[in-house]
Amino acid sequence: MTEPTLRGADPTTVRDALADAESLPGTTGFAGEIDGRLVRDVLGRVPLFVDTDPAAASPNLAWAFEPSALEEPTLFPAGAAAPVGEPLPEPESCWSLPDPIPESDHETAIDALERAIQTATDAVRRNDRDVAVAFSGGVDSALVAELLDAPLYVVGFPDSHDVEAARTAADAMGRELTIVDLEPADLERAVPEVARAIGRTNAMDVQIALPLYLVGERVAADGFDALAVGQGADELFGGYEKVVRLDHRVDAETVRGAVREGIRSLPEQLPRDVLTIEATGLEPVAPLLHDAVVAAALRLPDELLADEDERKRGFRRVATRHLPTEVATRDKKAVQYGSLVARELDRLARQAGYKRRMDDHVTKYVASLLEDAPQSPGSD
Repeated sequence: MTEPTLRGADPTTVRDALADAESLPGTTGFAGEIDGRLVRDVLGRVPLFVDTDPAAASPNLAWAFEPSALEEPTLFPAGAAAPVGEPLPEPESCWSLPDPIPESDHETAIDALERAIQTATDAVRRNDRDVAVAFSGGVDSALVAELLDAPLYVVGFPDSHDVEAARTAADAMGRELTIVDLEPADLERAVPEVARAIGRTNAMDVQIALPLYLVGERVAADGFDALAVGQGADELFGGYEKVVRLDHRVDAETVRGAVREGIRSLPEQLPRDVLTIEATGLEPVAPLLHDAVVAAALRLPDELLADEDERKRGFRRVATRHLPTEVATRDKKAVQYGSLVARELDRLARQAGYKRRMDDHVTKYVASLLEDAPQSPGSD
């Protein structure tokens, strides 16, 4: 079977989006080559890389959906389109992130967001795929799981926050839960596989990717085709502390402006998650990143985003219509901490001689495991 040159959308949809400069044409993202041009959607939901190796005979002529296929892979900018082989364009030079006027009526905004999320999850259900959900017990994955009515899988070390949170949330929802218990040997084995798949060795990216990879392995082994995740909710709906504090981590002076900054960070983050899930043989499914949901999120006023009392307020209002209140209102830890993967990877690094006094000791440990690991078939 020939590898498609365009992923995530049909050619007609992309051609129309190019002609109309439509940033959110009703997809879950797209990227690839069409009519001699490389394209990547405005949120960068589908990874696309070009080879910028200066030693190549024709730099930028080679491109791929995976970094491992290229000598010097560089992400093609999100929201851009350019003829194959030309210098990389600027991000959002073709499609820009919409900036609509916020909806003034809160109930109208929440109703619109609920319809958008239903549209996104209905689209997943219509596809002929066996889907499981990476479930942490937080509101994001819980709402996805409830609307997809899909099996729940949580990954973590036995005493981890995520395993306990997922267990109590599943109980509250009346759902069964499959627990993927980890041990240190799982991390040692998976680190080089993950680093190779995502094309990154920095500690943070590897720590975030490891739980996804390890739960994906189990889901794939159980015969599923796709893994659904709650990715995007924190960026779209104001889930981070920094959007409330407006501290040195953001340039914006308003909550809504800070949320937009977070949304613009997605094109750099999402390739890591997509490539990780694909490395397990599964298709990634992220309903909360559907164009309809993004469009509704962009219309939320500050009051439905976050403040010192509550984050993701509008999203939680939708969730309370479908989930027990205790699940819809709970906070959770980032996956690398909630699963205890970050803690255990740090411990393994120190046991291997990479002490905390060393600069970026976990990254150095990851690089050492990758260097010592055998190459997978076809990687040369």
